[in-house]
Amino acid sequence: MTTPILQPTEALSPEDGASTALIAVVITVVFLTLLSVVILIFFYLYKNKGSYVTYEPTEGEPSAIVQMESDLAKGSEKEEYFI
Repeated sequence: MTTPILQPTEALSPEDGASTALIAVVITVVFLTLLSVVILIFFYLYKNKGSYVTYEPTEGEPSAIVQMESDLAKGSEKEEYFI
């Protein structure tokens, strides 16, 4: 009497072995592609960190806000800015 664990398993045919190898290659290629994309995104974000410019006044320049408000109050002519 043998247990199911100790019973001999069937040998894979060459076609089954080839399809298993093909599936393994496809999974490996997909994994390496995703890993490469994640690494490229990381390097891009690290390289371009802080390279954007804002036009907000810094903490040391409160006069710029006051000057803009006073210019709006003085001028009766309205200027248009196109962005």
